[in-house]
Amino acid sequence: MGVITAIHRYPVKSAWGESLAEGEVEPGGLRADRRWACLDQADGTVVSLKHPRRWSGMLAVRAAVAADGRTVVRVAGQDHLAGTAGADRALSECLGRPVRLSRELPADARLHRLLPDEAGMVPDWLAADAGQELVTGVAGGSDGRFVDFGAVHLVTTGALARLAAEVGHGVDPLRFRPNVVLDAPADPEPGTELRAGEVVLRVRFATPRCVVPAVDAAGGPVDRALLAALARHHRAELPGIGRAACFGVYADVVVPGRIGVGQRLSAG
Repeated sequence: MGVITAIHRYPVKSAWGESLAEGEVEPGGLRADRRWACLDQADGTVVSLKHPRRWSGMLAVRAAVAADGRTVVRVAGQDHLAGTAGADRALSECLGRPVRLSRELPADARLHRLLPDEAGMVPDWLAADAGQELVTGVAGGSDGRFVDFGAVHLVTTGALARLAAEVGHGVDPLRFRPNVVLDAPADPEPGTELRAGEVVLRVRFATPRCVVPAVDAAGGPVDRALLAALARHHRAELPGIGRAACFGVYADVVVPGRIGVGQRLSAG
């Protein structure tokens, strides 16, 4: 299938994460991936860049896992341990709203979402209009992670190259917050099993996209050309759910273990 060229983990939902040379794949995903999220103290919703106007401050937040296994958030050049009052204060100041970091996915977890102005970016199941603001549920992982659908998110260099041609400029894979970047000509099909050493992943379905990939990391304008390309060329049918603009794939973990950059993921 292809060689793993990058591994990324995002310890705090919607914050920038860290690149890894190797990582432990657990049944629910990469170890420590999306284990934390900020919760809005006012309404209890999960903080997410899916509403970039409301939570643009998350673009200034980075998270990593220290050698002792604890999660550290960097805000305004200062490091804070996740789960401490100091981290919550720094994040609240950065985001302009009172928030707290949590490892517990609320039973009725919801988030604010701003739909892109591009009509083709609105998935069928939302039954909403382009540009509309919504509050929607958060699926979460089976082990309580703050994920949208699948355990592991993969993108391929071939799909990125085609998207760059459609957009007219290069596309940073980090726009899509992938866990694994795979040097392969195309995305694997749903149902495909991918093996690397002892690890086995099974592709679940294509990844529905929201506004996040078009959000500028430096706080600049939304990349409307990217949204237009996703809407025009990457709208696909997800069985039993409906059509959506998709890029990359989600995979479930069949057999956990370690993966590393430079390792080959083989199909079948």
